[in-house]
Amino acid sequence: MSGPGPIVRGAPGPGAAVTAIALNTFREAIRDRVLYLLLVFALVLIAVSRLLSLLTVGDEAKIIKDVGLSAISIFGLLTAVFVGVSLVFKEIERRTVYTLLANPVRRWQFLVGKYLGLLAVLAMNLGLMSLALLGLLAARGESPWPLLPALLLILVELAIITAFALLFSSLTNPILAAVWTVAVYVSGHLSWSLRLLEQRVPEGLGRQLCRLVYWLLPNLDRLNIKAEAVHGLALPDGFIALSVLYGVGYAAVVMGLAAAAFQRKDFN
Repeated sequence: MSGPGPIVRGAPGPGAAVTAIALNTFREAIRDRVLYLLLVFALVLIAVSRLLSLLTVGDEAKIIKDVGLSAISIFGLLTAVFVGVSLVFKEIERRTVYTLLANPVRRWQFLVGKYLGLLAVLAMNLGLMSLALLGLLAARGESPWPLLPALLLILVELAIITAFALLFSSLTNPILAAVWTVAVYVSGHLSWSLRLLEQRVPEGLGRQLCRLVYWLLPNLDRLNIKAEAVHGLALPDGFIALSVLYGVGYAAVVMGLAAAAFQRKDFN
């Protein structure tokens, strides 16, 4: 693995430091064997979806779309978790963070650079998997364009999960950080159940707690439009734009918390 990156004293500004760290993180991440293993496995699964469509009763194109989108989402999640929770930990373990922070680089710049670098890797992997899926559909004479909004929201969802991975990696070890990140992902997709629970519990502290947890958890179900994309269902006007704004805003808040936690972290 390479060192912390080409950060030098007298850097021209915070943007240059963040960019340099992001580029170095991108270079390091794309050399990770786990990353390639996950990517190849996802691409193979997308190709196998063609075979599954022949063995399953139903619309072949819809089965390919459903399996393909699910594979992209799941393996994007695994990449965000396995790579994200170790980004900060590896720098501390190898003690390269000391060299980096000895330069005119603030801790929040270091963390944001790591985040943007990993996000670029996720976008690249999502792009490759998407090309494989869209190419498979195009070869069948199917229009791939209806899947683009779903793919965009998968990337937004991964941006939120990556922010949580960095937040938890700034607070604890990689194993616990991975468990907590996956727990947030699962809870975010089940947040709708808190609304049902709120209606069933008596008025008082329990109902207020359900309401609080519902608003604190990311509403990842809002970013899941795979069913609409697969079945060609219409979405309300402005839904995609509002969902992207929601996801970007939520990720920014989580990164703010991660930067605050990393600022207080003791490296001794």
